[in-house]
Amino acid sequence: MTDTDPIVPPALQDDKTLPAVVYALHLAGLITGGLTSVIAVVLAYVSRKGAPDWLQSHYEFAIRTFWLSLLFAIIGGVLTAVGIGFVILAAVGVWIAVRCIVGLSWLLKGQAYPTPLNWML
Repeated sequence: MTDTDPIVPPALQDDKTLPAVVYALHLAGLITGGLTSVIAVVLAYVSRKGAPDWLQSHYEFAIRTFWLSLLFAIIGGVLTAVGIGFVILAAVGVWIAVRCIVGLSWLLKGQAYPTPLNWML
């Protein structure tokens, strides 16, 4: 190494912090009315490109969770006029919580999420 070589920090191949924050923000979105979920999806979009493949699957899963939950919440919101929307909105909240918990479990094991594009799990 010469004095003119830039010092490059090691790649953060196993840094689980940011994907865990994304999952936590999605979970917090259940309390904040989705505000933190918007922050989570922005972080996921920004971080997805430079991440290793196994972390990209978690970002993709979080992005998919956001868009599907937004769709289901809109459907539930429209259907509140006929009463069934409240049940749908409650189911969406449970669905988000389960997806985030399952995603976190795969993340903490250090494994890629196996089916990030599925709408269920």
